[in-house]
Amino acid sequence: MNFMKDKIRVSIEKLNALKDTLLNELEFEFIPCSYKTQNTPPPPSANWKKFQNGSCLEGIDDHFWLHLTIEPIAQQENKALIFSLKTGREGQWDGTNPQGTVYIDGKAVQALDVNHTWLPLEFDRSYDIYIYFYTGMVGGYFHIIPQLFLRGVPVNNLYYDLKVPYDSMITLDEKSYDYIKIRDSLDKALLRMDFRNFYSPEFYDSIAETRAYLKEEFYEKICGHSDSIVSCIGHTHIDVAWLWTVAQTREKAERSFSTVLNLMRRYPDYKFMSRQPQLYQHVKEANPKLYAEIKKRVAEGRWEVEGAMWLEADCNLISGESMVRQILHGKKFMKDEFGVDSKILWLPDVFGYSAALPQILRKSGVDRFFTSKISWNETNSMPHDTFLWKGIDGTEIFTSFIESYVGKLEPDYILHHTWNNYKDKSLTNRTLLTFGYGDGGGGPTPEMLENYKRLQYGLPGMPKTVMDTAEN
Repeated sequence: MNFMKDKIRVSIEKLNALKDTLLNELEFEFIPCSYKTQNTPPPPSANWKKFQNGSCLEGIDDHFWLHLTIEPIAQQENKALIFSLKTGREGQWDGTNPQGTVYIDGKAVQALDVNHTWLPLEFDRSYDIYIYFYTGMVGGYFHIIPQLFLRGVPVNNLYYDLKVPYDSMITLDEKSYDYIKIRDSLDKALLRMDFRNFYSPEFYDSIAETRAYLKEEFYEKICGHSDSIVSCIGHTHIDVAWLWTVAQTREKAERSFSTVLNLMRRYPDYKFMSRQPQLYQHVKEANPKLYAEIKKRVAEGRWEVEGAMWLEADCNLISGESMVRQILHGKKFMKDEFGVDSKILWLPDVFGYSAALPQILRKSGVDRFFTSKISWNETNSMPHDTFLWKGIDGTEIFTSFIESYVGKLEPDYILHHTWNNYKDKSLTNRTLLTFGYGDGGGGPTPEMLENYKRLQYGLPGMPKTVMDTAEN
């Protein structure tokens, strides 16, 4: 029976190879700079340097402005236009590796980093693109490789229609009924594929037929019978001061939030949450236009602002008065800026939790507490993930733990790291997943959101995945 599994895998790999075709390499110019004080690039009269093929950039905590132009590309049927920029650091840790903000028409539209290497463009228009680029803290040389691709939209859609259930299948026992249901459904769907002449009318017709079969016979009939639910929300944790300057934290927040907004334009179901009013204050000061867009998404209910404290504080190091001030200032900012009364103390990346917190939280109008760091304990494992935490005065606060605050919206992570590891299934059939890269890694990726479009059906053997808010 491995033949069927291998046939499915090879077909998915072939679609992945076919979905993007290189249109051309792009030339660009650059100029060194310092931390920006505004969102305006240097003028054309500045000392821009042409980039030579094969050249590299380098630096530690340094900045460059990059500039390139793209002539209009005519609309092509079944295609999308993709701008890509890679540095050769892809797959390495995002927090200290190169990161940049793309400006089009004077507006920050998205970040580019080791996790987010592309963004869609429109056909039939020219582009004058500036990228405010940060070298990171690793040092050494890295590449700047800008390219234009044509993406086959039907091919890309079928790729995910097949890949997400396949990735779910291989997390399961090969002898399980759920494994067999997925395997047989994908095998029958692929009998409709015509791989003989790539990009031909017959090729695209077979894609349409295969997708229709999957939707009707697999996603709508076989899926959706799971009683377990993983509520997921996009998230990006950003340390305000760690391996970089506070000035760089301002840029990390601006980059990550611009990426979130760009993905929200493309994925209507996408919801995101971020705490720490200090980060919002940075963005408000550094990029008022971006901040105004965030406020619109908050008003729509797609961007959740929670957290209660001004920033994440180690609650074993600060005094009770300091904790109260953190909450007062944090809640006041969220109320004044967004009209939101924060009800959750959101401390995913904190190691210390004072036993006075339940009392302080309850008296501050906060009735829930969330963290993940206790799951890192290698000696004494916490027996519960959902419970009432009783403080030193007897005050109880609803408490929830998850394994990680930088989760991945992928089948293996959802099943094994989120649902299977959840300890309190006797209390509820629902648990929480926060997904997305942190510390300047840009939060969720388009790939994660494509996964969600399929996982929300509740694939056999998998929990049903629901985009939700932390408050719910």
